[in-house]
Amino acid sequence: MRATLLFSIIFLVGLARAQSVEITGKIESSVDVENIHVINKTAQKFTITNRFGEFTIPVNVNDTLSFSSVQHEAKAIVVSKAIYTSKTVTVLLVEKINKLNLVTVGKVLTGDLNSDIGNVEGSAPINFYNLGIPGYTGKLATQSERRLSEASNLSPAINGGIYGAGGSMSILPIINAITGRTKMLKKRVEHERNEALITKTREKFSESLFNINPLDEAYRTDFFYFCEMDDNFYETCTTKPDLEVLEFLKTKLKQYKINQKADD
Repeated sequence: MRATLLFSIIFLVGLARAQSVEITGKIESSVDVENIHVINKTAQKFTITNRFGEFTIPVNVNDTLSFSSVQHEAKAIVVSKAIYTSKTVTVLLVEKINKLNLVTVGKVLTGDLNSDIGNVEGSAPINFYNLGIPGYTGKLATQSERRLSEASNLSPAINGGIYGAGGSMSILPIINAITGRTKMLKKRVEHERNEALITKTREKFSESLFNINPLDEAYRTDFFYFCEMDDNFYETCTTKPDLEVLEFLKTKLKQYKINQKADD
């Protein structure tokens, strides 16, 4: 009896798998169609679009497909018999527009040059180019980054120094290394860098990730800080394709839920 029941279960599972087909889809939109997240919420499968907005994903009839990206309004469709039979689908996504309140700043211009010139006040700011002075145009360092640079820089011009027959060097970086100040500042810089990455990653992947693996809103911030503790967090979220980032987050979410159950 048990053998018959087991055989029936295996047969039904095999039949269900056989009914699944891989469809080819295409996203149409007025903006970029690459890296849009496509999720089969029913089968818990996901993929992303290529630069042409194309994707492939396994489906069954009545499966729910969810589409999302930072640039688009989220959309969901149910796989119909027509989609299942033709193995193709075209999805139109609408650009996400952040509406801002109308704000009037300064004088209201009329379009009449003779009138508007008289209403304009102030002058163009002077910068180092105007004065012929070389200046720095790169990314500005944060306060923590500046403190780390000062704490670890051996230049006596910055930190003061000791002089000897062979020249001079600053003694402060040596003291900072011994006391642990340099290590502490490095940790602070790394944490601030990861804070910005956590915000970016959460905005980009939350909808796709939690559609497949639901997590109460109250725990989501804690979950992303849990991800930050992984040594591979920064490299994965900054250098890997979206699909690999989602897989990484999915794995971390499973670990997070296991930890939650253990704490309970």
